[in-house]
Amino acid sequence: MAGLQADTAIVAGIAEAEKDHYDLKKGDDVSSTDEKSPFDGVEYPTEEEIATLRRVSDTIPWTAYLIAIVEMAERFSFYGCSVVFTNFMQQPLPEGSSTGSAGPDVVPGALGLGQNTAFGLSTFYQFWCYVTPLFGAYLADTRLGRFKAVCVGVAVALVGHVVLIVAAIPGVIDKKAAIAPFILGMIIMGAGTGLFKANISPLIAEQYQQTKLYISTTPQGERVIVDPSYTISRVYMYFYMFINIGALVGQLTMAYTELYVGFYLAFTLPTVVFLICPLVLWAGNKRYIKAAPQGSVLITALRILRKAAADKWSPNPIVTYRNFRRDDFWEAAKPSNQVGELPKWMTFDDQWVDEVGRGFKACAVFTWFPLYWLTYNQLNNNLTSQAAVMTRHGVPNDVLSNLNPISLIIFIPLADKIIYPALARWGIRFTALKKITLGFFFGAAAMVWAAVTQHYIYQTNPCGKFVATCDEVSSLNVWIQSGSYVLVGISEICASITGLEYAFTKAPKNMRSLVMSVFLFTSALASALGQAFVPLSGDPLLVWNYTIVAIVAVIAGLLCWIAVFKLDQREDELNNLPAGHLHAHE
Repeated sequence: MAGLQADTAIVAGIAEAEKDHYDLKKGDDVSSTDEKSPFDGVEYPTEEEIATLRRVSDTIPWTAYLIAIVEMAERFSFYGCSVVFTNFMQQPLPEGSSTGSAGPDVVPGALGLGQNTAFGLSTFYQFWCYVTPLFGAYLADTRLGRFKAVCVGVAVALVGHVVLIVAAIPGVIDKKAAIAPFILGMIIMGAGTGLFKANISPLIAEQYQQTKLYISTTPQGERVIVDPSYTISRVYMYFYMFINIGALVGQLTMAYTELYVGFYLAFTLPTVVFLICPLVLWAGNKRYIKAAPQGSVLITALRILRKAAADKWSPNPIVTYRNFRRDDFWEAAKPSNQVGELPKWMTFDDQWVDEVGRGFKACAVFTWFPLYWLTYNQLNNNLTSQAAVMTRHGVPNDVLSNLNPISLIIFIPLADKIIYPALARWGIRFTALKKITLGFFFGAAAMVWAAVTQHYIYQTNPCGKFVATCDEVSSLNVWIQSGSYVLVGISEICASITGLEYAFTKAPKNMRSLVMSVFLFTSALASALGQAFVPLSGDPLLVWNYTIVAIVAVIAGLLCWIAVFKLDQREDELNNLPAGHLHAHE
């Protein structure tokens, strides 16, 4: 059982050192549960215990760490390639170079498309990578299952990596035709990423099987509640840390590779590391917990929504809004409330309707995320270009982006071991929706930092507000950018990690890939919205670009909290709904 087994993998040492982790002694009382679980024979808390006992996390299964290693290798390859995309697209091929590199004092380049076009193509790539998870989720739910969908995604992405290498090899890179294999490689990689990303996140959390609160006793004799939502939160925090370890090493090494060797090697090395993915997937094949495909439930879920909403519409939009937010909104779609024979599609029970309603509530929360992602999307585009016009002292302009994963690697363990446990001891419930809201404000703060930095770049550059085409650079040291990257990193801990957790814990079991893909799709929407900022993504309007994004993030954070305040108060209720069944009436 996940709560009792010892983690033998070396990487599990992180979890072993966790202050609030205990080798918990399960209670002797046997309580029934409405789902088949490996946690039979545990004591479940009373209402009084739920309100008074301290909550702790369970142990993370070692198979989850294996999946995290797969994600780490995939992110190394993804970010190792994408970190050099901006220079590859924006900057021209240095004179006399056949690889894109011309030494430490010259910005590497290849296609020479300019900042606006490079920003537009980068935004399209981000959009594509987060639209394709919708298809990846559908394929997993209907045909392959999550594990096989991940494997197919790895194979497709590998083809994309090879095509990128072709675009960068000497003899191709110096031709205008290099843009064709480059864009084709981006498209193929994005398709593979969609299959992979929609399914790897729910797959790692599914390795932990407990879904209900239960009582345990610490070695010190304290009775505590083991909260599965805390465990899933820790799973995703360390999952995200592995992501950023891969991103950090990939971005840092490939930035120097493009600078000193060239783009062909900067695309080849990530491809080699990417081969770790199929090896680890094969090694743990018989040990992973795999959910079989159960068919797409999207049509059934939409029918439930239509049934529930049928009598809630009104000519008055305010009345309609209030009706849709009523606590009994989903009652009209429950089989027990139907008169006469049930429709053929209504094979589920009342509990599954509650779970679907919870999934839709999660998707409603995600509608605010595109406005948050606008802040994050500045990292690998405009901020990379900003670094290129500052004094760098031989540091590649795309190295500074590594401060983002570095900040995450530092602050994730701090949040897990110190900040979150301290808040729990003080009786403060730092719920998922509170974290998400706070993430908006940290993202806005990062954009304020970027706007102020850009203002002083214009003030200190010999060419004034037209720095991108200037032969001189600002006297400002490039490390002044650090604050933007660190603040965005903190915002990701609050918003992005928690979004993954929220998507998994609020979705019915047979809708997890679907709801996760909806969460990922919000990033695609942000990329589409980002196209509206393309006219602002060049001189002399960059200060306005960062300022407007900051204002949007603040307003969105405030409106998000107003919208989810009542939902936040129902967190425990939603996390502990009875398990529903899709085919209860067949």
